[in-house]
Amino acid sequence: MGRIAQTFERLKAAGEVGLIPFITAGDPDLQITEKLLLTLADAGADIVELGVPFSDPMADGPTIQLASERALSAGTTLQGILDMVSRVRNRIRIPVVLMGYFNPVFRFGCERFAHAAAGAGVDGVLLVDLPAEQRDEIHPYLRSAGVDFIQLIAPTTPPARLATLAAQGEGFLYFVSMTGVTGAQQADPQAIAPLVEHLRTLSPVPVAVGFGINTPAAAAAVGQSADAVVVGSALVKVIAEYSTSPDLYERVDTFVRTLKQALPVRG
Repeated sequence: MGRIAQTFERLKAAGEVGLIPFITAGDPDLQITEKLLLTLADAGADIVELGVPFSDPMADGPTIQLASERALSAGTTLQGILDMVSRVRNRIRIPVVLMGYFNPVFRFGCERFAHAAAGAGVDGVLLVDLPAEQRDEIHPYLRSAGVDFIQLIAPTTPPARLATLAAQGEGFLYFVSMTGVTGAQQADPQAIAPLVEHLRTLSPVPVAVGFGINTPAAAAAVGQSADAVVVGSALVKVIAEYSTSPDLYERVDTFVRTLKQALPVRG
């Protein structure tokens, strides 16, 4: 059993909802990202999503777009990210998921990437723009290397396609709470709940919900139905605001602890 499955088993046994913070690797540089991973783990993150910066991040709103631009300007590369994860892997126990776009992986080489990611201690990969019809471009290599291929499910996914994607789930399903880009609007917990429950009947893995969750109150509301909540843009904003301040890690720690404490506990 991999680290992601172990994490959700632990959360289920404790009656906890998982917290999955997202940060952009290399924003403002990889040395700070390395320290932020340690901070997130200490603050109560259950899984970390590490964004791989890309020049055309179509699913991301302005906050994460700007973070990607800063990271690329700082010289961040996919190899540099893998090297950084490898350095920090023995200091954190929580799973690390790389979230990004297919182009950097394709250029790196799919088979080479899968083995390099596994060797660095990456637990899962989510490629936003890779359609299901092309998953075999990389999935066999990830499966062979023991890295989960995380499926992204949209609210507009047709029922037959949704059933197929859900059944193929590994690690967890990432359910996008709304149409549009990250950080654009607030998630609607009442609309999300029945969709999450339906996904559970179709998939062998837990359901995490992301997009539009930017406050502890929003995390708590979505956590009433989700197995885990993903918080990205709000955290990236904190990093952007305090990136040059000695208070950066304290601010991130406080924000993440507040999110985790707000999540419901199930009996």
